[in-house]
Amino acid sequence: MVGPLGPTVVIVDDHPAIIEGVRGWCAAADPPISVVASGKRSAVAFAGPGRTADVVVFDLLYDGQPDFAALRRLVAEGRRIIVYSQDDSADMVLRCIEMGVATYLTKVEGDEHLVPAIHAIAAGGTYTGPMLSGVLAGDRRPERPVLSDREREVLIAWFECESKQLVARKLHLSVKTVDTYIERVRMEYADTGRPATSKSALMIRALQDGIVDLTELDGPSPDS
Repeated sequence: MVGPLGPTVVIVDDHPAIIEGVRGWCAAADPPISVVASGKRSAVAFAGPGRTADVVVFDLLYDGQPDFAALRRLVAEGRRIIVYSQDDSADMVLRCIEMGVATYLTKVEGDEHLVPAIHAIAAGGTYTGPMLSGVLAGDRRPERPVLSDREREVLIAWFECESKQLVARKLHLSVKTVDTYIERVRMEYADTGRPATSKSALMIRALQDGIVDLTELDGPSPDS
């Protein structure tokens, strides 16, 4: 839950200039974003103020090598992670998404996308920048599940609404029925070996597989 003073973030990056730049963007954000810790090693996200930060802005590459071990640990702890990297290769992006990060941005996308991504992810929502959108649009996997029209309708409504209660009212269903449809979709993804345990992960999966399109969504909404 984001505090009354706005979201908090910890920055993991081995380039001091990047850290200072992100600090400046966060300070100028509306509402402001508090950078509670920063450092070039992932340890800063696991101890002290960084451990409880709402969002981890994580540069995957350390000394030129991807630190997947730290990323897996952050995901396992349920942290909300924005990978912020120079690497825009589709394989790297999709691997991180498959691991469970909240979103992936390249450093060339800058404050125009990093700041709103932090706000959205801190609130439990989702954010898909231009690069990630392009990667997802180009990835059509044969193992994607086939949803019924009703499952797809419920899924889109859930992505647009703040809660399952609102989805139920919108579609004239019970909350239990909405929950059943969503859990059914989760099971279908789990059966393909691509689990989606959070709302963000499920939305990314659906975009990735062409089940929904960004043009169909009014905007990201928090997890519920």
